[in-house]
Amino acid sequence: MHHPTLPKTPTGIAGLDQITGGGLPKGRPSLICGEAGSGKTLMSIEFLVRGATAFNEPGVFMAFEEKASELTMNVASLGFDLDKLQAEKKIRLDYVHIDRSEIEETGEYNLEGLFIRLGYAIDSIKAKRVVLDTLENLFSGLTNQTILRAELRRLFQWLKDRGVTAIITGEKGDGNSLTRQGLEEYVSDCVILLDHRVINQISTRRLRIIKYRGSVHGTNEYPFLIDEEGISVLPITSLKLEKEVSSERISSGIPAMDAMLGGQGFFRGSSVLVSGTAGTGKTSIAAYFANETCKRKERCIYFAFEESPKQIIRNMQSINVNLQTHINKGLLQFYASRPTLHGLEMHLVSIYNVIKKFKPGVVILDPITNLITVGSVSEVKAMLIRLIDFLQEEQVTVMFTALSLNNIVNEQTDEGVSSLVDAWILVRDIENNGERNRGMYIMKSRGMKHSNQVREFIITDKGLDLVEVYLGPDGVLTGSAREAHKLQEETGVVLRDFAVSSKDRELIRKRKVLEAKISNLQMEFESAEEELNKMYQQEELVKQVTQKNRDEITQRRRDQQFDEKGGKK
Repeated sequence: MHHPTLPKTPTGIAGLDQITGGGLPKGRPSLICGEAGSGKTLMSIEFLVRGATAFNEPGVFMAFEEKASELTMNVASLGFDLDKLQAEKKIRLDYVHIDRSEIEETGEYNLEGLFIRLGYAIDSIKAKRVVLDTLENLFSGLTNQTILRAELRRLFQWLKDRGVTAIITGEKGDGNSLTRQGLEEYVSDCVILLDHRVINQISTRRLRIIKYRGSVHGTNEYPFLIDEEGISVLPITSLKLEKEVSSERISSGIPAMDAMLGGQGFFRGSSVLVSGTAGTGKTSIAAYFANETCKRKERCIYFAFEESPKQIIRNMQSINVNLQTHINKGLLQFYASRPTLHGLEMHLVSIYNVIKKFKPGVVILDPITNLITVGSVSEVKAMLIRLIDFLQEEQVTVMFTALSLNNIVNEQTDEGVSSLVDAWILVRDIENNGERNRGMYIMKSRGMKHSNQVREFIITDKGLDLVEVYLGPDGVLTGSAREAHKLQEETGVVLRDFAVSSKDRELIRKRKVLEAKISNLQMEFESAEEELNKMYQQEELVKQVTQKNRDEITQRRRDQQFDEKGGKK
């Protein structure tokens, strides 16, 4: 079912339109209240400037406290040129001087003069937006509450009748009262409270929407930042987990690490945590990832909370990574600050602003554990949830590094942050044989096949690499123990090869001797066979001759006998 909502006027202030669901109620007055220095005047001026420049809605600023020249000078540092906007008839500044003694003397008080003056200002530039700053000064000399209430009611009704979207600013009252004159009772549509507090010597500004009739709005306290570009309000993480996800994979810059992650690296838009003890190479891994990103012609922002950019650039040259070339090409930007410079929210707002402006493909925060110096573990976790949500929306890949020590706080940090991220890489010291070497583990990597092996992580002047695990009789071998084991294995292979080849030669020699013997025997057999054949042939010949002789003798005898018989006849 679709619920009708109030028509709204966008403020143009970063983040404020998001938490108000589109801006302030159109054609109605809104109240911004807070203590002195909380940013009321600045927020209302920005509402007018953004209206005039971004939405073609001219605006009138009526001041009861600061003169127009003072105001113009104060907001020039934010890049707002009020003189130019006035010359272009996009904004009109009007300073109304209230003389208390005059009011006290006459005893009469009404706002007719103000309505005429304000009406003229609105008509002169066809204004759609109006700011009255600060209303307390207008009523400062009035003690009669009945007249004050009647005049306030009349003022708000007059603004509604004119159909302008108005902001009225008011000083915070005593106790629970939002304003000194109870203005919030008359502005029934939208009331915003600004707050400026200092906690642990760190200044924090917060904004809260007290009420917004007829509209859905954020009810939390939202940090906001005033910098050289105006006001930025930081929306808290969205309640719905409906982010777009990418199946595209991007390389870590270390081929062996990519191999451990199914051969392709991380998902685009995912979050990666690299944690480990001091000196395990976390910054080196982050720098490699930044380098690989820039080599793909993508932009990268490196937030450094521990080392200066020059230190990181110099140190990374020792592992064959030249980050300066990417900075020169405009692909890499460093932002370095001590965590104690701002509160957590301020860090987050400045990170948001930088990312929105530079539009990187990869963001690195090195190390997030330093943020614990300005907030508790739960606060740091809340901040990182908001940051991860924002980066996922923007499809930006983020890599955090975290220092782990053998104490509860850092275990909590690891566990707290590791549950938020998509991939967790742990680099650990492996002490063996009087040496300290590094081992890398892929603790988790959502949605992809990953190695369960511990790899030795080596850092040389040629760069970073992971080597295959060597298992010896006493477990995993690293460093010189691994080299010795490799050498031993290689020596064993050579000796084995030598032994095998000498046996082969012996066999070949024996085979040749046997083959020669067989050949001799064959020849002996053939000559013996030939001799036998000859003897057999001679015997056959003798037999034939003997048989022939016998036949001849027998024939002679027969002939003889025949002759004898014939003679007898």
